[in-house]
Amino acid sequence: MDNSGKEKEAIQLMADADKKVKSSGSFLGGMFGGGPHKVEEACEMYCRAANMFKMAKNWSAAGNAFCKAARLHMQLQNKHDCATSFIDAGNAYKKSDPNEAIKCLNASIEIYTDMGRFTIAAKHHINIAEIYESELVDIEKAIAHYEQAADYYKGEESNSSANKCLLKVGGYSAQLEQYQKAIEIYEQVGANTMDNPLLKYSAKEYFFKASLCHFIVDELNAKIAVEKYEEMFPAFSDSRECKLLKKLLEAHEEQNSEAFTDAVKEFDSISRLDQWHTTLLLRIKKTIQGDEGDLK
Repeated sequence: MDNSGKEKEAIQLMADADKKVKSSGSFLGGMFGGGPHKVEEACEMYCRAANMFKMAKNWSAAGNAFCKAARLHMQLQNKHDCATSFIDAGNAYKKSDPNEAIKCLNASIEIYTDMGRFTIAAKHHINIAEIYESELVDIEKAIAHYEQAADYYKGEESNSSANKCLLKVGGYSAQLEQYQKAIEIYEQVGANTMDNPLLKYSAKEYFFKASLCHFIVDELNAKIAVEKYEEMFPAFSDSRECKLLKKLLEAHEEQNSEAFTDAVKEFDSISRLDQWHTTLLLRIKKTIQGDEGDLK
């Protein structure tokens, strides 16, 4: 479908909206004439133009039009509409300019936090974190936004959502070799979930991840940690994860890289290990003397 007509129409609408804004005079001067009414009309026109640009897949123009609407809404003290327009702008810019998308989403977050809408602000911190993850590949900044989202969710007693954000932080922290930070997160989330009938099955996974982080730092740390987790959460003792850890600790103590690899292979044949687990297991295996770091 040819949407070039929509784009032309959108460009005309933008020009008409610009004229309306100018003819409204200065905002304060316009308060005593038809100013605010003209500004409201211009807002609607910018939004209509933005949607036409979206149909034409001109994402930058759509983002720009939504931004113009957002600024006018702010002038009119329509905070909610302003935040919504900034989010619409951010979603459009995601497809063309990730940095502009982040600016718009940050603008909406400022408004929502000012209004006390912390759950919505947290959601948009996650959106920004995902842009840093997938588009800009800046993991440190992604971590910062996941942490902020977790803080807001905790403040609103949305503990399940907070845990999801923290697990993202834990995963990335371990990849960046910030093991102590990862351990604290996995222990915290594990302790939070082990008493919940619906979530306790996941607790063994979090204690497993914490143990692997301990293992990279120090073998003795890992032994002590595994014993602590068994005591805290008896179901952990019977888990395949715990049995694997004990085999790995034994192989590591004996500096037996073959036994280490065999234990990993056996576990992986039943429960596939993802890239995160494989990366950490390779790091542990490389600490065995003379090992070249292969799990195959």
